[in-house]
Amino acid sequence: MNLIRFALRKPIAIMVAVITIAFFSYSTIKKINVDIFPEVELPAMYIAMPYGGLSPAYMDGFMANEFQKVLLFVSGVKNIDFKSVQGLSLMKLTFYPGTNMAQVAGEVSTSVSRAMGFLPAGAVPPMVVRFDGSSLPVGQLVFESDKLSINEIQTLVLTKIRPMFVEIPGITAPAPFGGNARSIVVDIDPEAMQASGLSAEDITIAITKSSIPSPAGNIRIGDENLMAPINSIAKNPEEFLNTPIKTTDNRTIYVRDVASVSDGADQTVGYALVNGKRSVYLPIIKKADASTLDAVNNLKSSMDKLKNQLPEDVDVRYEFDQSKYIERSLSNLIHEGILGAVFTGLMIFLFLGDTRGAFIVVLTIPIAILSAVMVLYLFGQTINIMTLSGLALSIGILVDEATVTIENIHQHMEMKKGKQRAILDALLEISVPKLLILLCILAVLTPAFIMTGIPKDMFIPLSMAVAFAMIASFIASQTFVPILANWLMKNKQEIVSKTNRKKAFLRNSE
Repeated sequence: MNLIRFALRKPIAIMVAVITIAFFSYSTIKKINVDIFPEVELPAMYIAMPYGGLSPAYMDGFMANEFQKVLLFVSGVKNIDFKSVQGLSLMKLTFYPGTNMAQVAGEVSTSVSRAMGFLPAGAVPPMVVRFDGSSLPVGQLVFESDKLSINEIQTLVLTKIRPMFVEIPGITAPAPFGGNARSIVVDIDPEAMQASGLSAEDITIAITKSSIPSPAGNIRIGDENLMAPINSIAKNPEEFLNTPIKTTDNRTIYVRDVASVSDGADQTVGYALVNGKRSVYLPIIKKADASTLDAVNNLKSSMDKLKNQLPEDVDVRYEFDQSKYIERSLSNLIHEGILGAVFTGLMIFLFLGDTRGAFIVVLTIPIAILSAVMVLYLFGQTINIMTLSGLALSIGILVDEATVTIENIHQHMEMKKGKQRAILDALLEISVPKLLILLCILAVLTPAFIMTGIPKDMFIPLSMAVAFAMIASFIASQTFVPILANWLMKNKQEIVSKTNRKKAFLRNSE
């Protein structure tokens, strides 16, 4: 009630506050991230431990078992799952809801380093991945060519396209999928190998030792100090054939004597079909702190640069664009807001015959929505499907606040009261019922705050969007609406009284 009196006594202060909200909401809209879903924190981490050649049983015994011994001491661990295949163990750590995942990530890295001391020789450090909703692809780049093979396309994507993502803000990408990595395949002839007194291990060791780069130091020539690196890595299959293996009886055995070498690829273990045609695709993943809409737009604007790095016969397209869902949700919100404003204004005009009252109601809708967006940004939320759904859901209730206020002001004006008195009495009469309605709506949203896990992460933004929009609409109906009503609306009784006095004056003058 004091809020209503303050608004009527200090209208300039309220209008300055409204202008401030409009100004800061404009800058907020430019800064706030636009994503598909809210930030969902899954209390889980994955550890991938490769070791080529070991059977699943050995991977369980020598790898997974050692990790299990140390990972049990990580804070908040609820469950540890292991799955081993040939050459790989995949471990999933599930944590209790509410666990500090940033702290857990450090503990897991420390435990993994400790477990490395108990692994077999030659084990490489595992890959530790913290999975969250932002690691899902927002689209895919599809590469096709009528001349190049799938393996050649994948090599181009891996060596030329993927490194360019450093220059594109907000996105990253894993390795491409659909083809096989380029490999130099050495096919050993068993009979020739045995005749030369060699084993497969001898050939492997010889090729490994002959294919390393190493610094040999510097050579000083005059005033110049030149580097003298040694690079013995073979550039093509022909150089591999000339790799020496062993010298016996003044005779040097080369790779060409016991094997054939071809420029090929690994065995195909997976492939990608796009529109029924084998292709190579590169998943596009937005960074955790980036906006999905901005990341996708940055990628689309960089498509010409990416194409310039590829041969002319390689076609690249951006497919499976997930940002379209966000754009559709934004357009739906704008559409709902316009419809709500138009039909509400039309209703007030038809039933009350007041165009100025209809204009006041229409203005309260964008003020409430912009205020809600600004508060969502201050609370660290993003514009996503859930918050947009909440704002669209609240539009139907937003118009009720201002509509009821305008209608009650008209009712008190018809009681032959002065305009300011009618506005004050009308708002004081309905302020408590409107507050109770607001509290009832907010009570419906409170269960979202006691949820846990993914349901909480999904429904908290929706509830906050509805709550902030409703609170903003209530405050606007108690401050902004009475000020504009006092400035714009006309009291019909005063108009009739002035008209009667004017007619009486004209009769007396005659």
